[in-house]
Amino acid sequence: MVAGVAGSLLAGGVVGATLAGPLAAAAATSPSASTSPSAKASPSAGTFKSNEDATHEAGESATVESQENSGQRPGGGVFRPNEDPTHEKGESAAREAQENAGQRPTVP
Repeated sequence: MVAGVAGSLLAGGVVGATLAGPLAAAAATSPSASTSPSAKASPSAGTFKSNEDATHEAGESATVESQENSGQRPGGGVFRPNEDPTHEKGESAAREAQENAGQRPTVP
C-alpha cells in the first residue's frame, strides 16, 4: 500500500511539474532592459491594452498584431457571460452587473 501511495505521489509530481513548469519559468524571467514603465495612466476597467513587451511580440502573428494595433482584443469577439446556474451561484453582484451591462467582468 505504501508503494502505491508513493508511486501516486511521484506520478502526480511529474504531471504537475510538466504542466506548471513552463508557467513558473515564464514568471521567473525578468523584464527586458528595453522596457520601461509607462508614465501614462493605466487603462480603465474593460479597456483593452495590448502586451507590447519585446519577448511577447516576437512570438506574435501579424494578424494578432494588426488586431491589437486597431484596438481590438485578439480572439476576444463578443463577450458572452456564463449563465449556467452553478456558475451563477458563486458570482458576486458586481460581476453579474458587469455581465448584464455587456462588459467583460473585472471583478470575481
